[in-house]
Amino acid sequence: MSTEIQPSSKLSATTLRIGIVASRFNKLLVEALLNRVLDSISTNGEPEFLCVERVPGAHEIPSALSLMLRSQSFSCMVGLGVIIKGATSHHHMVADTAGHAIQHLAISHDTPIINGIVVTDNVGEAEERITGTLDRGREFGQAALEMGHLQKKWTKI
Repeated sequence: MSTEIQPSSKLSATTLRIGIVASRFNKLLVEALLNRVLDSISTNGEPEFLCVERVPGAHEIPSALSLMLRSQSFSCMVGLGVIIKGATSHHHMVADTAGHAIQHLAISHDTPIINGIVVTDNVGEAEERITGTLDRGREFGQAALEMGHLQKKWTKI
């Protein structure tokens, strides 16, 4: 686990179109993650367009991202979920397949997608990354701003 804390961006959110898909599984942690992403983005202004959709779990995030990408254009998207190890190693499969699908969507749609799925071995690790000093939600929001501006810079009109 990286403990490096990324600096805040000074990039404006006002010209960006941002889509967020958030899982309902591990609800309290995902809500905290989502709130931190939204705070991080809105600190730099209100986006031109912001849409938040909910899905049952992390495995459904790529499907929702795909549906949204087919209907509208986005400067950047963010997929948010929390996967915590249970009694089996099923969490690795869910995280791997969701991550690969998110990357595939980003490349095939020429739209940056921040993989904001936090994967941990226990609740304590998840809390440290989400509500603790590491604040991955802020980092995901800042990454969305940076990648949204990069997408606008390099997209042909």
